[in-house]
Amino acid sequence: MAAEAEEYESVLCVKPAVLVYRVPPRASNRGYRAAEWQLDQPAWSGRLRITAKGSTAFIKLEDKTSGELFAQAPVEQFPGIAVEGVTDSSRYFVIRIEDGNGRRAFIGVGFVDRGDAFDFNVALQDHFKWVRQQNELARQAQDLEQGPKLDLGFKEGQTIKLNIAVRAFPS
Repeated sequence: MAAEAEEYESVLCVKPAVLVYRVPPRASNRGYRAAEWQLDQPAWSGRLRITAKGSTAFIKLEDKTSGELFAQAPVEQFPGIAVEGVTDSSRYFVIRIEDGNGRRAFIGVGFVDRGDAFDFNVALQDHFKWVRQQNELARQAQDLEQGPKLDLGFKEGQTIKLNIAVRAFPS
């Protein structure tokens, strides 16, 4: 059944307007700040789509008109290193994009509307909540299979006696 679940890709969220920024290297361990990104000069703008295939979510940045893939960020756990919120705004995130050759880069992603940022965050949270539930159900099913079996059948030679009283009801 796990192989069947990984065969299809489901769309979790689509946001038609997203802005991408170059992120300067982190100076310390304090986290990213969107104010340092030159917010008036986005490097790219387009559409954001979150899809899921199996337990992995993918953040895909696509051209608004052609749908051509600009960048993709596989997300194996959330919260985690693949998606990180900034410290000074709820509308901006740093995502780790990857190409097919194993190269990685961190870019800033921003939403014009705070509601879109909320939807982005909730779509990822809901997906990984579902993944945790599926893993827990699989673990419980495995525990039931390995546990002792309850045998309610009759043993050889065992009998039972039933007394069934038949009453006549007055008509």
